[in-house]
Amino acid sequence: MEKNYITVAERLGLSATSVKATAELLAEGATVPFISRYRKERTGSLDEVAIRSIETTLRLVTELEARKAFVTEAIENAGAMNPQLLKRIGEAATMTEIEDIYAPFKPKKRTRATIAREKGLEPLARMIMSGKVDNCDSTATRFAGKNGVADSKEALEGASDIIAEWASESTRLRNITRNTYRRTSAIECSPVKGKESELESSSFAQYGGFSQSVRRMSSHQYLALRRAEREGLLKVKFALDDTKGLDEALSRAFTPQQASKDAAKVIGAAVADASKRLLRPSVENEISADLKEEADRVAIDIFADNLRQLLLASPLKGHRILALDPGFRTGCKVVALDAQGNLLADTVIYPVPPKADIEGSRRTVERLLRTYNLDVIALGNGTASRETESFLRQTKVIDPNKIFIVSENGASVYSASEIARQEFPDKDVTVRGAVSIGRRLIDPLAELVKIDPKSIGVGQYQHDVDQPRLKNALDYTVMSCVNAVGVDVNTASEKLLSYVSGIGPALAANIVAYRAANGDFETRRQLKKVPRLGDKAFELAAGFLRVPGGKEPLDNTGIHPESYHIVTEMARRLNVTPAQLPANDALLDKIDAGALAKDGVGGLQTITDIIAELRKPGRDPRLDDSSDAFVPGVESFEQLTVGQTLPGVVNNITAFGAFVDLGIKENGLLHISQLSRKRVNAVSDVLKLGQKLQVKVIDIDPSRRRISLSLL
Repeated sequence: MEKNYITVAERLGLSATSVKATAELLAEGATVPFISRYRKERTGSLDEVAIRSIETTLRLVTELEARKAFVTEAIENAGAMNPQLLKRIGEAATMTEIEDIYAPFKPKKRTRATIAREKGLEPLARMIMSGKVDNCDSTATRFAGKNGVADSKEALEGASDIIAEWASESTRLRNITRNTYRRTSAIECSPVKGKESELESSSFAQYGGFSQSVRRMSSHQYLALRRAEREGLLKVKFALDDTKGLDEALSRAFTPQQASKDAAKVIGAAVADASKRLLRPSVENEISADLKEEADRVAIDIFADNLRQLLLASPLKGHRILALDPGFRTGCKVVALDAQGNLLADTVIYPVPPKADIEGSRRTVERLLRTYNLDVIALGNGTASRETESFLRQTKVIDPNKIFIVSENGASVYSASEIARQEFPDKDVTVRGAVSIGRRLIDPLAELVKIDPKSIGVGQYQHDVDQPRLKNALDYTVMSCVNAVGVDVNTASEKLLSYVSGIGPALAANIVAYRAANGDFETRRQLKKVPRLGDKAFELAAGFLRVPGGKEPLDNTGIHPESYHIVTEMARRLNVTPAQLPANDALLDKIDAGALAKDGVGGLQTITDIIAELRKPGRDPRLDDSSDAFVPGVESFEQLTVGQTLPGVVNNITAFGAFVDLGIKENGLLHISQLSRKRVNAVSDVLKLGQKLQVKVIDIDPSRRRISLSLL
């Protein structure tokens, strides 16, 4: 393992000591949020990003070492191991290198070369490869009439098949082919015959005659091509500028320098066959896999970043909400929620066509606002959203700045889920959906964790990427956000609790059951009474769970119970009680962190973090930037004109640009090339979800109802 730690440290540019300490903590069952928050002295103050990188890189390095061990054993069992091979295996830094080394020793399927060997033609192949055979056809006659070999032609063909297989297993030839493809190949597309019109009307129309070099292929383009190919709309293939030149280079590299003219000719033909039949298809598959892996990485990173922004969006706490899930024929589902998101009332109004009961809807909304003292409206952004918003503004039932448009993505998934059924067993899916919309405004994190992250709709091609990797990344993102904010143990849902460090679904259910049976928790220590919540789980979870208004003031902070003695010592040195320290800057300014650390009270970084936490105890790290609502500049697609400037809100970020809500059904695309006069490496470097913008319409495609934008 020591070797693995060093490898990880070198790859990440970190201290081997820090990597080892982090790896040991992970092996002990500690979570990334716990290590980054409460084990800084042990890791050298590594942040969460570095610790997550260690976790993922260590897994890859461990998998590589396991594969090396397997390949070493397999070659040894075959009796083919030698010092050179052993050295190459030990120095291999990638799976590709290992597989290249292992290729000649892998158990073979029944191939043309296998059949030739069964006919006893391997000695002929070796003679030719020695380069000393002046007349290959004459030499091949020695093998005719034996083991089912009809004549010298068949013997020579069989020997060539064996040589072709050797060529395909040559690490040198594979590297030449690989490098040539990476430098000069392109991916070309053409419509599937008979599917031209279907392609033209699809979202993949621009890829009908698409061609792009492998070096410049972007992640979103490659995922789009794969999807179009899977849907039977496109043929996708590799194109190489000079296949003849590649084959000649391979032949030169594989043919012995002193080979006779005839032997060189046979070897060259066998290598060309290997190139076409074995090497190029194999390398194309390899590069396809690499492109897919990189495209997945980019797409998953974007999705995770978007999700993090959504989950950490500012909550609108302390407000009582009127939430509307708009609709035309079925009406708008309306619910009244208190500041904690509890359902107070629900009904249906019909303010838009076909009924257009504007007066009756106005009276209902005003009655609910007045009866339940509601002060904010949350309006879903789905079907009939803009028409319903227009009704609310025109009837002046509330200050327009208190109308907030909320994303409905995933609300239908939540409303039909088991969680929703448990929360509202006597309500239908429409009411549950409206409640979810309102709760997202009150606390986005607490509500969105109830939904499968893939259903939230902030990413690109999320159904095309590696699903286990996507789930791992998104689950980690949710866990990271939940623990960064902290969780009120007395109000959190079972789902929210399940993401707390060290808890998980089973313990979350036990916490909720204990809370229901015994009332609110009064201290963190009381968590130890929860069935199956042992010392380790308590250690990992306690610092992230809050107990507002409990017996111990520190239980409502991010200070871990294991460090309460440090706060006690701080208070003793100042001749005050621990309860006097939180939010008391005058006292906190007098604390000498260095002296406390020198006296062995605690680590310097831990003491510094405790002082920072005491300055703002129980602070929600999410900033409140929801000061005003978005007021759209147009009401329909038909009102758009090229050159028009409009307000917009970023509602999705991809590798190629951002989609902007303009206040109509269709989103506008702000391509990455339009973000800045300087080159922008990532859209997320410039824009964030929910960011309000002023944009300019630069192109309109009425047939596809597409809108292209530039940033003002």
